[in-house]
Amino acid sequence: MPARLPSWVWVSGLTAGATAAVVALAVQADNGPHPTAAVSKPRPSASAPASHKPSGHPKPSLPALPDLSGTGRRIVYSVALDRVWLVDATGRTMRTFKVWPGTVDPSPGRYSVLYRKDATTGSDGVSVEHILYFTARSGVNIGFSNAVDGSSPPPAKGKPTGGIRLGKKDGAALWAFGDTGTRVTVVK
Repeated sequence: MPARLPSWVWVSGLTAGATAAVVALAVQADNGPHPTAAVSKPRPSASAPASHKPSGHPKPSLPALPDLSGTGRRIVYSVALDRVWLVDATGRTMRTFKVWPGTVDPSPGRYSVLYRKDATTGSDGVSVEHILYFTARSGVNIGFSNAVDGSSPPPAKGKPTGGIRLGKKDGAALWAFGDTGTRVTVVK
């Protein structure tokens, strides 16, 4: 009868396997060309019926997707603009919204959603949901979330926080869009 392996051997093996999977995803996200995705706006044709012509009230345009944000289906986060874009596989912006950053910003680069968590209490004591972690910096986990009560976070008081907070509806949309492994591009 073969001897049983100690439980620490199993835990070490599982940890090594998970680390290898994360590294493989990161390498995959960094390889290949990263041209700027162009988004074209449909224009009405000269022969379009009058009912389809602009009414004189301009429709607000979405903020442009940042240059060098990659290609394909992804989440794009601009640190300077405090804004997120959800981009489909064709490069079309499906949704964009403002966010409230934590005190620790992620470095610009390409990441993937590493872990999803339904709900928890943030490091600032706020009950949050729809958490998508994608990196860590200076020992602080960084990810997207929204406050359960829908509130915007108060300014952090000297505590390092990595939670990038969204409005409640935006948090639900991001949760539905971002599975584990979904690409996240952070730009300045």
